[in-house]
Amino acid sequence: MADHATPADRRSLRTILIWAIKILVSGGLLYVLLTRVNLGRLWQVARTASLGWLAAALGLYLGMVLISTWRWWLLLGTQHVRVPFGRLFNSYLVATFSNNFLPSNIGGDVVRIRDTAKPAGSKTLATTVVLLDRGLGLLGLVFVAALGATLAAHQSEAIGPIGPGVLWGMLAIGLAVSTPAVLVPSGVGRLLAPLRRLHREWVSERIDRLTTALARFRAAPGVLVACFLGAIAVQAVNVAFYAAIARALSIPIPLAHLGILVPLSFIVQMAPVSVNGFGVREATFSFYFAQLHLPLESALALSFIGAALIMVFSASGAVAYLLRGREA
Repeated sequence: MADHATPADRRSLRTILIWAIKILVSGGLLYVLLTRVNLGRLWQVARTASLGWLAAALGLYLGMVLISTWRWWLLLGTQHVRVPFGRLFNSYLVATFSNNFLPSNIGGDVVRIRDTAKPAGSKTLATTVVLLDRGLGLLGLVFVAALGATLAAHQSEAIGPIGPGVLWGMLAIGLAVSTPAVLVPSGVGRLLAPLRRLHREWVSERIDRLTTALARFRAAPGVLVACFLGAIAVQAVNVAFYAAIARALSIPIPLAHLGILVPLSFIVQMAPVSVNGFGVREATFSFYFAQLHLPLESALALSFIGAALIMVFSASGAVAYLLRGREA
């Protein structure tokens, strides 16, 4: 029977296998972690959370989304794509909902690309902008982690699992790899030239659009610097989001260490081995808290409540989508 399986059947089986592995990883990690804590103490930590500080955390998350939307708006402007800020904010909310309620965080990027492909006149151009936005966000994330590690090394006796030298090195490598793509767009075209053999006309058109977009980014260095600073601001606000939750839970973790832990947890979650980062995120928090000699219950409470607040905020994306339909 297996010899007669169609390509569609093989894809379905592969998808089922991938999801089975992800569910096992997430479920297995959560099971191991929960069996190692005092559930009564975990509940005690969570239920005594300050509602005021949790509300402040939600406000910070809103600020993070606004800065992210502004960064996206600037990048689209370099490509002469004019989309109202409010429409982009609506799209970002819907994308956030997709990231947190659909099985993969790729869904949010698909929403953003779809929403800007028409005004951009090209799906390739819309994709290029979103990918550059993602790349700047990743560089900002590593920068904040490196800065946090540097501050932690000077302010605290506790040392995180990754030293500042490693993180600054990662940032340098990231800049060394990404900068030439913007400075020398023609080099990207030459690098992708072999792909023209697959379908010369179709591939050539998309390579040309990509290199043209990169050339426009190169012509707007001020915007790229502003967007990089915006990416740093987003990650700094994200650290403040978790700091507010830690304050709500009376967890005595230094801000500098949150500056390492939060970005690293997001980097770890990028690995496609779990269901939306569940289990992997909690394991990262737990490992880091152990290095600081902080209770495992506090690590799980911080991670779970952070995820819950993000999902509560992300539910606004469903409202944004419904309002979009009403306006149409």
